Amino acid sequence: MALLVLKRLLGALPNLFGIVLITFLLTRALPGDPAAFFAGPAGTQEAVAQVREKLGLNKPLPEQFWIYLKDLARGDLGQALSTGQPVRQEILTRLPASLELVLASLAFAVVVAVPLGIAAARRPNSWIDHACRLVTTAGVSLPTFFTGLLLAYLFYFVLGWAPSPIGRLDPYLTSPPTVTGLYTVDALIAGDAKLFVAAAKQMILPVLTLGIFVLAPLARMTRASMLAVLSADFVRTARASGLSTGTVLVRYAFRNALLPVVTTLGMVFSFLLGMSVIVEKVFAWPGVGSFALEALVASDYAPVQGFVLTMALLYTLLNLVIDLLYVVIDPRVRLAS
Repeated sequence: MALLVLKRLLGALPNLFGIVLITFLLTRALPGDPAAFFAGPAGTQEAVAQVREKLGLNKPLPEQFWIYLKDLARGDLGQALSTGQPVRQEILTRLPASLELVLASLAFAVVVAVPLGIAAARRPNSWIDHACRLVTTAGVSLPTFFTGLLLAYLFYFVLGWAPSPIGRLDPYLTSPPTVTGLYTVDALIAGDAKLFVAAAKQMILPVLTLGIFVLAPLARMTRASMLAVLSADFVRTARASGLSTGTVLVRYAFRNALLPVVTTLGMVFSFLLGMSVIVEKVFAWPGVGSFALEALVASDYAPVQGFVLTMALLYTLLNLVIDLLYVVIDPRVRLAS
């Protein structure tokens, strides 16, 4: 197991280097001059040149990249010119907000999609199968920004059931003492039930927006995988042996159908990381996605590069977790590895 982890981590190093290189080149190819932006509309050519020299943008690209790599080796992601704070500090401060949103959305999607896919596979062409197809089609067809705006309009402006979609907490509430950075978890640790409920309510609309989008591929893959396994000989043998329906479904069918579902779970997690940027802007969620988007508009290179690198590291760790889950679910994978 340790050798498998080491091999996966070493294999990820070239990918991470490629991501760093491509992100560096793409940010430099973007339209707009950060030196002119931060010099201001009244800045003279001399002022723009001074800002460019201060930022190191007057140096050749290979030299800029080498300096960036040396800073990365020291754990320095640069300075966010738009906020005046180190990028590492900004990301560490905002990342828990994004992770709380993404993990809650993933949990919601799994809780809804997996039982829905299993039920649809048990009764093909029934009403629940048609409902599963309708939900999955709607999930992949509706853009997340449209779903978010629609939910906010319906449940906040029209019905008044949801709290104001402006951040992680209502303005009159104080955030809990920081332990994990996740407001719901920190509120539970502090023993503040009222604050936990308030933080959970603020998450409902953005979690629904993201969850509806990712539950579609999860439900479709669960249904397709379960259909293939339920028609296998060993399942028919288990049923003929007199085992209960629940035992056949959970112990035999679902476990053998789980590998494709886990693979899809890893894919939808990466979708969530990308889609959270849009959802954070729609609901004024103070995560790393909205921070990177604001930096991109301002042509602020360092936060964008730090954001992409952080997402790449999270995705690499996720792939490692998926590989380890393969070994737990099916021991034959360990032999193949």
